[in-house]
Amino acid sequence: MNALEQPALILAEDQISHARFQTLKNQVAAALHRDGLRPGDVVAICGATSLAYAVTFMGCVQCGVVVAPLAPSSTADHLQAMLDNAQVKLLFTDAETIDRLPSAHADLPRIALDESSVGRPWNDWLETTLPPPAVEPQADWPFNLIYSSGTTGVPKGIMQPFGMRWTQIERARDNGYGPDTICLTSTPLYSNTTLVSLIPTLTLGGTVVLMKKFDVRSYLELAQRHRVTHTMLVPVQYQRLMDFPDFDRYDLSAFRAKFCTSAPFRPELKQDILRRWPGGLTEYYGMTEGGGRTELPCHLHPDKLHSVGRPAKGHDIRLIDEHGNEVHPGESGEVVGSSGAMMKGYHRMPDKTREVEWFDPSGKRFIRTGDVGRFDEDGFLILGDRKKDMIITGGFNVYPVDIESVLRQHPCVKECAVVGVSSRAWGETPVAYVVHRADAVDIPRETELMQWLNARVGKVQRLASLVYLDAMPRSEIGKVLKRELRDMHPPLA
Repeated sequence: MNALEQPALILAEDQISHARFQTLKNQVAAALHRDGLRPGDVVAICGATSLAYAVTFMGCVQCGVVVAPLAPSSTADHLQAMLDNAQVKLLFTDAETIDRLPSAHADLPRIALDESSVGRPWNDWLETTLPPPAVEPQADWPFNLIYSSGTTGVPKGIMQPFGMRWTQIERARDNGYGPDTICLTSTPLYSNTTLVSLIPTLTLGGTVVLMKKFDVRSYLELAQRHRVTHTMLVPVQYQRLMDFPDFDRYDLSAFRAKFCTSAPFRPELKQDILRRWPGGLTEYYGMTEGGGRTELPCHLHPDKLHSVGRPAKGHDIRLIDEHGNEVHPGESGEVVGSSGAMMKGYHRMPDKTREVEWFDPSGKRFIRTGDVGRFDEDGFLILGDRKKDMIITGGFNVYPVDIESVLRQHPCVKECAVVGVSSRAWGETPVAYVVHRADAVDIPRETELMQWLNARVGKVQRLASLVYLDAMPRSEIGKVLKRELRDMHPPLA
């Protein structure tokens, strides 16, 4: 089959060839230019996974327009904050998502990716006689804005430049991505976890098989049917796949490389995958913000599965103490990293950007991770406790303070603390501890208060459990001891 006739994108029974993909990208670029958008302008995409979504994203990239892919599961307040921060000029959405969008942006021009009545139909918007603009992106141009909720509850836009994505494409080439790659992606298109495999696959002429929603049986059926060679999954997805009773009945022999990122990856799970799933397995440790990345080819280092690997080529990773000084060999410290794959900064948040930057004596810029680790005698990084209280559930970052701020709005709540508890299904899941007001009237049952909270937060922020306490455990200086709270709760299924 001619390279241009090969599928670029597959979703269920629909697919787009590379020739059609290039045509549609050109149309997207031309339509954006016709509507007055220029390199550096921002458009938002907030919708379900679709072929139109992927094409629109890559068409924007082609003409230098910055994409802000927004999570439909975000709260209305967070979506409004993200749209405000990005200064969006055009919004791509669908009927499945429109009701979650804030009314404050009702006048923002909208394109309906699903051809519904929520905006101008996508195919109609594409129609133009203009050619695509001739644009040659530069390495320092902004590529996309990936939002993650900060500890203050204010979403932060991580501005990733073209140079950062180009570096990831070169890494993918080294990992065997190419025209014969069949990459199965099962995480949402707004996730950086998805983009780091989708963008290189399409750029290098391979095929991306999309899933609207992850389902174990569907994933295995797609992998077998399309003879998938590459995939990127988060640990909880690997756990669910390996727990599936029929896993070993599927033919996964075409797999050449599997990757994992976004959350702690248990050594026992890595061992199980190496034993039962053909192809290599590589764990990445890093941040959406970029900086330092480590790589652990598990199949090459079965004795190092307790680590996250060694610094990737061209990545400078160091450990610093609480005063910003590098620690001595063998000591633990906060992980900081520098490389060609680094964010420009948090969009329009210079103070937040400075908080995560560290400079060595020569002035070299590093990104702080907030994680604590140490290097072993062979240079493998072993992570310890996270410096931050962030919870990673299903591969997504959840900040306890965001949930706590909502929980405190209930009239019966005097104090509350949210922690991440070990979960087989999600890796970690949020659990709340509450001290109620002594003078509160009609104190709700624990399950009722949990339901009240879950109706007011994003899907990934929902509590799995809520427990009343007489008092919070505290340190001598009055700080709530979240480690004790975590230890109080048994692991969840």
